[in-house]
Amino acid sequence: MPVTRQRQAEGGSETLRRRAVRLEYFTIGWNVVEAGVALAAGGAASSIALIGFGLDSIIETLSGLALLWRFKQRTADEARAESRAVKVVGLTFFALAAYVAYEATTDLWKHRAPEFSPPGFVLAAVSLVVMPILATAKRRVARALGSRALAADAMETLFCACLSGTLLLGLGLNGWRGWWWADPGAGLVLTGFMIWEGMEALHGESDGSE
Repeated sequence: MPVTRQRQAEGGSETLRRRAVRLEYFTIGWNVVEAGVALAAGGAASSIALIGFGLDSIIETLSGLALLWRFKQRTADEARAESRAVKVVGLTFFALAAYVAYEATTDLWKHRAPEFSPPGFVLAAVSLVVMPILATAKRRVARALGSRALAADAMETLFCACLSGTLLLGLGLNGWRGWWWADPGAGLVLTGFMIWEGMEALHGESDGSE
């Protein structure tokens, strides 16, 4: 009976692992397309906000690749694979925060409002719907697997949705009320949360390794 239960547990864990891999494949595929569309639309409209959105997608792709590597590992030392993935995700939070902070500060300094782009607007709107669903699915699998790396990656996916929201908010408020500062202002607020999440990931990893 104990052997049967062990096999059932191993089978359940393997199912969750395959689900995590599928989620990361979707994340990578989505972000590659998202980056291409955002960078092209941003370049055509000379929109720093959209270009920043595309670069964010590239950073998230790196996070997805780290998680994909982690869940495709078949090593005896699962803890080490998890540790490396957590560190990569934590560092991508800092990279994302640095870029958003730079762009937001530059926009505020130069009084630069986000420029409207129909493809970019549609992309941000779709991302605002898809990313929270993806983040929720990742968090469920992360909780079941006990994976801090996947939980951190889920939070980064949620930040992608937040950036989509700030882009839409900035475009909307700038067009409706002339509030050019809404987009960079929201970006700076998000930067603080990104830094916090990055520190939490790396600090938690440090505690776990002691």
